[in-house]
Amino acid sequence: MAPAPRTVTPLSRWLFIALLLIVFDQATKLYFDAAFSYGERVNILPIFDFTLVYNRGAAFSFLASEPGWQRWFFTALGLVASVVIVWLLRRNTNQPRFCWALTLILGGALGNVIDRVAYGHVVDFLLFYWNDWYYPAFNIADIGITCGAVLLVLDELLRARKAR
Repeated sequence: MAPAPRTVTPLSRWLFIALLLIVFDQATKLYFDAAFSYGERVNILPIFDFTLVYNRGAAFSFLASEPGWQRWFFTALGLVASVVIVWLLRRNTNQPRFCWALTLILGGALGNVIDRVAYGHVVDFLLFYWNDWYYPAFNIADIGITCGAVLLVLDELLRARKAR
């Protein structure tokens, strides 16, 4: 007797997309960590460089100078957020924009959690600047988190507008 065919659930689709983001994030981090020396910069555009830096803190190097407890705090925070996001994805599969937002945040959060657990820091390699102003270096996971957060706000605004 042949096994019953598997059905792809809406939740598994979102988790697969998050997995793709994690794989892309980790592949780029591995590449830059191997191809660059720490602090090395390669100019790509007048406002953009590839670089290799490590962030022991959170966004904008928040708490990066602390003695090490922040590694486990941000790891735990990322894991708890991921559990909540999976729960929300499971309950809201009929809201694609909301699920896209959560999926991007999930993939980004877990991409950075992997770094914290494996290396004790997050690998960053994208650097934008203008003259003497520099935006803190970031990575693909951070792009996922940021785009997901923007989409989450947009989703809420559009949902509130529709409710009126």
